[in-house]
Amino acid sequence: MTTEHEHTLIASVQRALHLVDMVANATRPMPVKALSQASGLSLGTTYNIVRTLIHEGYFFNEPDGLVLGTRFPTLRPGHDEGVFLARVRNTLRCVTEELGATAYLSRFSDGEAHIIDIVDAAPNPRVELWVGIDNSAHATALGKQLLAELDNEGRLDYLSRHPLAKLTRHTISDRRILLAQLEHHADAAIDREEYVIGYTCIAVPVRAPGVTASIAVSLSSNMTSVDLDAMVRRMKTLAAKLSLQLGADRFGQFTI
Repeated sequence: MTTEHEHTLIASVQRALHLVDMVANATRPMPVKALSQASGLSLGTTYNIVRTLIHEGYFFNEPDGLVLGTRFPTLRPGHDEGVFLARVRNTLRCVTEELGATAYLSRFSDGEAHIIDIVDAAPNPRVELWVGIDNSAHATALGKQLLAELDNEGRLDYLSRHPLAKLTRHTISDRRILLAQLEHHADAAIDREEYVIGYTCIAVPVRAPGVTASIAVSLSSNMTSVDLDAMVRRMKTLAAKLSLQLGADRFGQFTI
């Protein structure tokens, strides 16, 4: 006969698995209160389960909510949004901690550029996104890097649907000049005050099967070229690790 204690243990496991499943399928870090509301569990019960999952390494508590931890058994690399977000967040956190700059990850999907995640750095706060990336990819390093990853047909298609608005006096609004720049700077992109005056942005590619993405940082425009080159090298290393985690064979050469 099944005891009441066994029933309790089974219910606890079911609740924990349900919470893990919800976080694994979330596209953004999930606060405990939101998890409680979505699951129908009381806030106290949710906190108790979450504390255990954090302790065991299945959840990681970010400032803006929960993501999957390093012990989560990834059976389908890159397919679950939560798995993708957890890997991205960990990499962006490393970029922020090592470089002291706010880090961004952008992704190209369904014919459009999207900002997936941002991790802030107190010394270099995020740039105010006064124009969405869907209308400013040509003027931002993180957007340019995505466009550089597309083939010529893909770039022309994107540019035919998005006018090259002049956001600052430094913005490249000539299509021929932009296309030439994208062709010759495939391994790193930069915008020097093209999106907003006072800021420089650099981005490097994240390449993996089914993933076209870029990691970027925003910095004060008084950075020297030597400093920028050093940052690009370190960012490429971190992007390569993320690419491998997302299923790439090796950085620069990937199976499709």
